[in-house]
Amino acid sequence: MTEDEEYARSELYGVLSMLFYGPPSQAVLDLIEGAAIEGDGVLADAWRGLQTACSQTDAERARDEYEALFIGVGKAEIMLYGSYYLSGFLMEKPLVALRSDLARLGLERSEHLSESEDHFAALCDAMRLLHGSIATQKEFFGSHIQPWANQLFDAIDAHPRASYYRAVGGLARSFVEVETQAFDMD
Repeated sequence: MTEDEEYARSELYGVLSMLFYGPPSQAVLDLIEGAAIEGDGVLADAWRGLQTACSQTDAERARDEYEALFIGVGKAEIMLYGSYYLSGFLMEKPLVALRSDLARLGLERSEHLSESEDHFAALCDAMRLLHGSIATQKEFFGSHIQPWANQLFDAIDAHPRASYYRAVGGLARSFVEVETQAFDMD
């Protein structure tokens, strides 16, 4: 993998982390909409789909959708936590295993974040921080993202209120598929 490819992967993990931690500002929507994209393929197509979604929403609607899907009143309609998909409950054994792996890798949760480490955005951040070590990324991805991410994307796709986040989930799904294929080739 070239240095440029590694940088692009890291940046895409960062974009996904930002979009799943919270709704985008208008500046972020405008930036994504106007970003140049070259080439063809599943990731380029998914990025163009996200650009279209950015052009069809604004920050207020994106915030309303984010809150309706991922925050909700009482319980979120769509969970962003790996433990939920792997065990059916939050704060379960998958989170314990993740915390152990993060500690082994020298990564710890920021005091400024209220979300647990198995939040999809936090896992994207971890992958971003692990750039440069494909073997470590492969192991982390295979243990903590790949086993459940498609269930999250399926839930987003199926939700009747998902619009903008259907495109975000589409980009994330495409990226997870590409990462899975790339790691399988190693």
